[in-house]
Amino acid sequence: MVSLRTLRPARLALASSLLIVTCCQTPQPTPPAPPAPRPVATPAPTPVPPQVALPPADNWIDRPQTPGDWRYVVEPGETLAAFGTSDAIRLVIGCNLATRKIAIVRAASAPLQDEVVMRIGTETASRALMAKPASGEPSRVLATLDARDPLLDAMAITRGRFAVEVEGEPGLYVPAWAEVTRVIEDCR
Repeated sequence: MVSLRTLRPARLALASSLLIVTCCQTPQPTPPAPPAPRPVATPAPTPVPPQVALPPADNWIDRPQTPGDWRYVVEPGETLAAFGTSDAIRLVIGCNLATRKIAIVRAASAPLQDEVVMRIGTETASRALMAKPASGEPSRVLATLDARDPLLDAMAITRGRFAVEVEGEPGLYVPAWAEVTRVIEDCR
């Protein structure tokens, strides 16, 4: 073993520098990157045909709103809230001022001979009514309620919209606008 006394300052400096150099490792060069994989031709995905119609929703509230707007109409002896487009009226809620009865009249695609079930659905209430064929053209069915019927209140205060569904016809999902409430209040 070598003692530090026998080392001279020059030798000590040389030994220290050699020790420092041997402790430090020089960085190894990084291996070259593997070659990029060659692109492989993949077949184009089979196009999915566009969906013609959405499947019916389980709940009426999830179905799309029926296109149209409400209009308030005053006639001799009655007031009406009529829902539809410029092409056709699809739903009328009318108040007979003399009898204080509310009629719900819905368009039908074909003339009906017998009574059918008309289902009214709101956020808080739902009821099936018996609707009879209405006279005149176009084909319609109508159900009548007393002006104090709680179903009318549910139609007036429901948030968003309510449903009018008739057997054999597409459902109507209409907004609960002020015209409906106004007709109901006219009858009370």
